[in-house]
Order: sequence, then structure tokens, then C-alpha cells
Amino acid sequence: MTDAAPPTTGYAPVNGLQMYFEVHGPEGGGTPVLLLHGAYMSAGDLAPLVSVLAATRQVVVPDLQAHGRTADVDRPLTYEGMADDAAGLLTHLGLGSADVVGYSMGGAAALQVAVRHPDVVRRLVVVSATHSSTGMQPELAEMVPGITPEMFAGTPMEAAYQALAPDPAHFPVLVEKLKTLDETPFDWPAEDIRGIAAPAMVVAGDADAVRAEHAVELFRLLGGGRMGDLAGLSRARLAILPGSTHYMPPGSGVLDRLGWLLPMVLEFLDAPSVETEGVTGGGAG
Repeated sequence: MTDAAPPTTGYAPVNGLQMYFEVHGPEGGGTPVLLLHGAYMSAGDLAPLVSVLAATRQVVVPDLQAHGRTADVDRPLTYEGMADDAAGLLTHLGLGSADVVGYSMGGAAALQVAVRHPDVVRRLVVVSATHSSTGMQPELAEMVPGITPEMFAGTPMEAAYQALAPDPAHFPVLVEKLKTLDETPFDWPAEDIRGIAAPAMVVAGDADAVRAEHAVELFRLLGGGRMGDLAGLSRARLAILPGSTHYMPPGSGVLDRLGWLLPMVLEFLDAPSVETEGVTGGGAG
């Protein structure tokens, strides 16, 4: 499935960035979708998701700070900063609200969009991300300090960066900023997560970088986990994909499981809203 027309592209002046973005799909096709990519990725890496979502919706895909075609600026990479940039992009495009879908780094940023800018989020999908650094697998935490730019030599990630970035020589700076992001502990207050009003879906692989226990914890904080037979379905959804990793090996990552992932996400985004959902427990989503 492909877009009927090429995307609109441009650069948005947002919080000191010139943020590259693409807009795919038809206007007026329902609530727009904002897609936020993971670390070392760019808008093009989400093309398989875009091609399906854009068949019926307007889909906005930015390159986040220091990624893809968006040049870096003199500030750290933080989830809060990326969330503010994403919300600023929606404002720049004149979009009052969107369904926000984020993967990995972009999933954590999506959570922060819902915390910091609740008015712009209609529904939220968090894929392979969590609300606390303790939610990451311990072997990932052990690996991060040893990451160097040289480890990426000859990889598709380095090649894509060099092909797209305004300054290809800036890649080592990106690596260091992402290391700092991964090494900086965070544990967002439970009340902030519970306060997210948007219906939310949490997705992780059973062999993901995110511990399954933390995916369940996030799901519960977002309003899920009750016995639906008696209480009705909550405004939250949880999907643990079997035999699925975070990214490697090729074919096993969560984003490789589009045959499972997309039907669930589309059903969630298209489900009718129920005003009493999450209050009386009687809503379907």
C-alpha cells in the first residue's frame, strides 16, 4: 500500500530547531496521527506504519532533534524537550490535537507529550518505552556506557545519518547525547502518568529492551488491569507481542510485527469514545 500522493515536507521553527517533518495522507480523514521515531532513526524508518495509517488519515512524521534532516542545537536530548518540540510542531501545522504514537525513545517522548501537553493528545500509543529508567533490561544499562561512535561504522544507522543529516560529521555528538539520555536516571511521578486523560495503549515485545513487568505497571497506571467482565473495559490497552525483541535481529523487532501491531493500533485509534470511560469502568475504549 502506498500514498496516493507524495508527502508534504518542510521545516518548522520550533524551540530553536528547524524541525523537518512530513505530512502524509488525506486531510479531513479523521484525527491526524503524530508518529515519533526511536533513537538513531528518522521519519523514513516508519514508512511501513505510515503507508497503512495514511490510507485514511493525515499522518505527521518529524525528524526529532539531531536525527535525520533536523539539525542539532546546543541543548541536551531529553524526553521533555522532544515532547515540547512535538507539541510545537502540531501548533505550527495548525492541528489542534492528534493521536500520538511513539516507538522507543519516541514512545517515552509521546508519554511526555501527554503529560506536558494534554490538550493536543486524543489517544496515545506507547511502543517499547516506559515511564522509568528502571523499566529497562539490566543488560541494556550495562551495555550503554561502552557505546562508541566507532561501533556504528558501516551500519545502516550510520549510513542513513550521513545521507540525511545537515552535518554528517555530527554523528559522534549524537551518539554521546543519546548515551547521556540513556544513562540519566528518570522515574516520572505516578500521579503524572495516572493524570493522563487520553485513552492509551502500551505495546512491548516479550523479549524487548523494556521489561514486561514495567509495561504492565505502565498499563495499570494508565487505568488498565481491572477485571473487565465485572468492571467493563478500561480506557487503557496492553499488548505483549510474543517472540518479539526491541530491534534486533532483523525480522524480530516489535516494528517488524506489523501484521499483529497495525490491526490492534487501528482498532484502538478507531474505537468510539465513551465519555464515562475510566470513571464508571463501562466504556469500550
